Amino acid sequence: MCFRCRRRRSAWNEYRVCFFFRLRFRPASVEPPEAIKKEFDEYTNDGGMMGVHELAEFLAKVQGEPAGTSLEAAQAIIDGVREVNPLRVFQKKKDLSLDSFYQFLFSDDNAAHPPLGVYQDMTAPLAHYFIFTGHNSYLTGNQLSSICSDEPIIQALQNGVRVIELDLWPNKTHTGIDVVHGGTLTHPVELIKCLTSIKKFAFKTSEYPVIITFEDHLDAGLQAIVAQMLIEIFGDMLFTSDSKSLQKFPSPEELKMRIIISTKPPKVYLESSSKVPKEEEEQKGDQVKPWSGELSDHEDKPSDVSNLPKKTCDLIDLSDKVVHLQRQVTEHDDEEEDQIVAPEYKNLIGIAAKKLKGDLGAALKIDPFSVSRLSLSELALEKATLSHATELVRFTQTNLLRIYPKGTRVTSSNYKPLLAWTHGAQMVALNMQGHGKELWLMQGMFRANGGCGYVKKPDMLLKNDDPNNVFDPRAALEVKKILKVRVYTGDGWRFDFDKHYFDSYSPPDFYTRVGIAGVGVDTAKMKETHAIEDDWTPVWDEEFEFQLRVPELALLRVEVYEHDMSDPDDFAGQTCLPVWELRTGIRSVRLCDHEGKTLPSVKLLMRFEIVDVV
Repeated sequence: MCFRCRRRRSAWNEYRVCFFFRLRFRPASVEPPEAIKKEFDEYTNDGGMMGVHELAEFLAKVQGEPAGTSLEAAQAIIDGVREVNPLRVFQKKKDLSLDSFYQFLFSDDNAAHPPLGVYQDMTAPLAHYFIFTGHNSYLTGNQLSSICSDEPIIQALQNGVRVIELDLWPNKTHTGIDVVHGGTLTHPVELIKCLTSIKKFAFKTSEYPVIITFEDHLDAGLQAIVAQMLIEIFGDMLFTSDSKSLQKFPSPEELKMRIIISTKPPKVYLESSSKVPKEEEEQKGDQVKPWSGELSDHEDKPSDVSNLPKKTCDLIDLSDKVVHLQRQVTEHDDEEEDQIVAPEYKNLIGIAAKKLKGDLGAALKIDPFSVSRLSLSELALEKATLSHATELVRFTQTNLLRIYPKGTRVTSSNYKPLLAWTHGAQMVALNMQGHGKELWLMQGMFRANGGCGYVKKPDMLLKNDDPNNVFDPRAALEVKKILKVRVYTGDGWRFDFDKHYFDSYSPPDFYTRVGIAGVGVDTAKMKETHAIEDDWTPVWDEEFEFQLRVPELALLRVEVYEHDMSDPDDFAGQTCLPVWELRTGIRSVRLCDHEGKTLPSVKLLMRFEIVDVV
């Protein structure tokens, strides 16, 4: 950020309280914090500047760059700062001043989580990766009455999502196929429109495979039409195999630029429809919350229906009304269970979804001759982790496990994904329109590995050389590392927000919250700085420590709020970063808005240190 631009907003020091009375505040400071000045002074030459040799030493000792960081790399940084600030071209000295050094620290070149690109091994089977997965990908809003469209699908693909879910139903004339949330009042979209958009945008963000999961409510004739659509639209992009005899999933590398269809084989699905849908059945069970402390404080937690907004209550009333419709749908499916299956449709299923029959323990038994996909609701997962934790981990070493939201999440809210990930589940399906802390964690996880939508699972979840030594997330684990996080300062709100956005009569009072989301014992309550009053460029300079037992699954949560005495604190930005990809040292951290979109100017300056515990 150009420091000349920072000074343009100095007029923001005056706030009108009433017609005749105004309050004056000091302009936003552009001075580096004292702690940064001390760091600079330790690495200056005789002229009080930081030359190429001093900068190289700083990069090695403070930033943790490889020993012997080249002078050429340090010189490139100095030249880069000069290009950003053209006035420095006319300076006789080409070394870094304090202001230029501070400018470098805040730059994207010094980001805590740089764009690494895809660096993980992509040649392992699909089951070895967490996969960016959406739920009911066609919905624009709530689960009961919103519009179905291809727009959310397009947006999801552009954001790196690799698993798209479509619910297939006959249209009103039973001559075509709609995508719609069956048994609700949602407004349908044509399947062909969704498929065409998937083809157009599937590989704009990532070249790794897109999996389309079908929830199929079609007869054999309409299944044949779907098969024809898939072949005509995707052609050679389709991955086909005898999914029943597939002994090992192909790798993401082998499946580059391919489309994979995943659903229950038609006959199996139609037989299963004689029962109450699994989502409806499981939502009736008692909810277990073994990780209820994962997200805390600033989370919306309505205690009962009476405290919910009217719009949400209306949706809950609506959900009661659609139960009758859903039962009618189930009865209709029962009548079709003995129909003939369309073979051309069945042959296009690249990943077969397995029906959960009775005991979960039996479903989790490993079949050495085939692999498949199993789906569980968030409630079923919570219960399974209490009795089948290691079986879940072992199953997901070779098979795919998809987790989906419970049916009562009518507002398209989300559940906490860490429980599923720590038990090896690859397809943790969230509502991409359900913005909030749960989705922030999902976005944080899939910032890893270049944002390609596939993140290699840590070795502990894949270790299968000893059947009696499978990773157990419930076991007592020793601390491996300590993460030290120091929050120096923040800037950029004065460029991205109106003068009165946070407070009408004074500059904002910002504070920062930092925490860890990971395995249960690593998940820490958010720690927060004190609020800095009346300052657009707050300096906190506070440090926090976090003990990590499984750093390979730890996500760093950073949130900024504006303190308000009488109203709820205002949200001012957030980000979530994979700890295993953090760059140590003094780093800039870009913040995002509530939806996860990067704010143009808002950044924090933080310091990260990771200490091995002997």
